[in-house]
Amino acid sequence: MKGVYLVLILGVFGLAGCTPTVQVAVPDKPITINLNVKIEHEIRVKVEKELDELLSKDSGLF
Repeated sequence: MKGVYLVLILGVFGLAGCTPTVQVAVPDKPITINLNVKIEHEIRVKVEKELDELLSKDSGLF
């Protein structure tokens, strides 16, 4: 009977030694987020002005 108690006690101490630990630590370097974004513009003001001049009432096209 003493052997059973001894095995149980050793088992409890053995499991207690294997408990996982969780650590929350602040990183030493700042967090960087790279956003590779390509922004394209299409400027149509010049083309619209040319069309306005072409289609104006004074051009005689219509």
